[in-house]
Amino acid sequence: MARNATPDIIRLPVWRARTVMICLVAGFFVLAGRAVYLQAVNTDFLQMKGESRFSRVLEISATRGRILERNGEAVAVSTPVSSIAAIQGAVEMSPERMKKLADTLGMDVRDIEKRLADTTHDFIFIKRQVSPEVAERVTQLGIPGVLARREYRRYYPGGEVMAHVIGFTGAEDKGLEGIELAFEDALAGKPGSRRVIKDNLGRIVEDVEAIRAAEDGRDLTLSIDGKIQNLAFGALKSAVEFHRAKAGAIVVLDVQTGEVLALANMPTYNPNNRGKTTLAQLRNRVMTDIFEPGSTLKPFTIALAMETGKVVPQTVIQTAPGKMTIANHTISDSSPHGALSVSQVIQKSSNIGSAKIALSMPREDMWNSFIKVGFGAAPRLGFPGEARGKVHDWKKWGQIEQATMSYGHGISVSLMQLARAYSIFARDGELVPVTLLKSQTVAEGQRVLSPNTARAVREMLELAVQPGGTAPRARVMGYRVAGKTGTAHKLDHGGYAAHKYVSSFAGFGPVSNPRLVIAIMIDEPNNGQHYGGAVAAPIFSQVMQGALRSLGVPPDAPMQPIELPGEGDEVREGT
Repeated sequence: MARNATPDIIRLPVWRARTVMICLVAGFFVLAGRAVYLQAVNTDFLQMKGESRFSRVLEISATRGRILERNGEAVAVSTPVSSIAAIQGAVEMSPERMKKLADTLGMDVRDIEKRLADTTHDFIFIKRQVSPEVAERVTQLGIPGVLARREYRRYYPGGEVMAHVIGFTGAEDKGLEGIELAFEDALAGKPGSRRVIKDNLGRIVEDVEAIRAAEDGRDLTLSIDGKIQNLAFGALKSAVEFHRAKAGAIVVLDVQTGEVLALANMPTYNPNNRGKTTLAQLRNRVMTDIFEPGSTLKPFTIALAMETGKVVPQTVIQTAPGKMTIANHTISDSSPHGALSVSQVIQKSSNIGSAKIALSMPREDMWNSFIKVGFGAAPRLGFPGEARGKVHDWKKWGQIEQATMSYGHGISVSLMQLARAYSIFARDGELVPVTLLKSQTVAEGQRVLSPNTARAVREMLELAVQPGGTAPRARVMGYRVAGKTGTAHKLDHGGYAAHKYVSSFAGFGPVSNPRLVIAIMIDEPNNGQHYGGAVAAPIFSQVMQGALRSLGVPPDAPMQPIELPGEGDEVREGT
């Protein structure tokens, strides 16, 4: 072949070129037909695809109901805030924008990146409950897919004073503690929803339809009286600090209506700022903690003995020599008293007298009497974590258990249970149901004691706060009051700690027509005093005086200054 020869040209068959052309033209018509079908005939498909990218169903938050104290002052309200969120798949963020967003929110860039890496949700919260000003600055950054969502945050004007009553809500605006949790269904309401169209910046460009209207939560009016609550909290706080105690609690009940007028605990916390809150601060000791009530239980032992005809107030009990051995266990009084009447057993708080009276009765009767006044069962306030207390089965009692239980050892109660139980002496033998909601109607009590027995014990309890009793520091100028002190060693590692005590007092007033029951517990006082008469009784006096005057209860005693006993002059109850 010559060097300049031209290569042969391969010619394709004519039919092949025509086939390719026909296929191209047919494909064009198929695509054109499909486009006409989707855009003009069947538009649902493209509409669905478009909506999947830009249509969103937004939850419309219901406004949480307010919580009010009995006089109408708000103690929990909702304030509008914003949360910063991202729509997964729509976020377009450069490193520079990421840095600006982190600086605006006060966050670390890595935290934001970690949140955005969550592919399990279409809607991701970057930061909850920021101020409207911060939300506005985030919006001005113009980051596609990042938006501000309006929410509500709870504010508690009462702060630490009301903390253990009201509780608090979490980031989702749902109750986590206290009243906020107990009445969540009523307060929360029901959220609504709307369908909207958003652009790639997360902005709403069209409000399509309402799916469900929001139902706002109901306002709740509590039985708590703001003035009495502040008074009780202040007195408790001062006492806990003065006695360098581990903790303390107080509850005030209106025995006519069963309403809880005040409930306070120490230590406490600020529900508006819970950043460094400890578990000890969160504990509502009035409702959830149980303790051995000590001598505050003696009136119930005496009441049962009188009810069953074993004794009368004048019956003499020999308590000498101040000690008593039962089954290799020795119980004692703080000091020997000799022969005492039943009334004096309460007045002087004799363990020996109480034990001897208890041992004259069947164990089952004692157990039944404790159960009837509410020990061993939750008070049914609807409050989270209500303690039942511990009352051991009477079949497991020996003589020593029966004797010590008569003066409050070997049995555990909550402060709310103790306060409610004392209503039987204030209400002529009726046990009053208690409530945290405003009532103002006379509560229908359950008959536990005969009126005569209840009134007789009431007289004994009034003697206990007079000179010669264990609680003269509980007296109130202008009012006759009654009550009983308690001092108990604390349980520690299966035994009783030698130098750790719970000091308590429970009482009521005015005696002529009882209106209030107040119970106080101070845990581990550590400033040289531990008897209930010295530690808890003065708190009772201060709160009872202020509360009765605040309620306008007329005095039933002379308005004369009360002379307090000197150090060492008080009668001390047995422990």
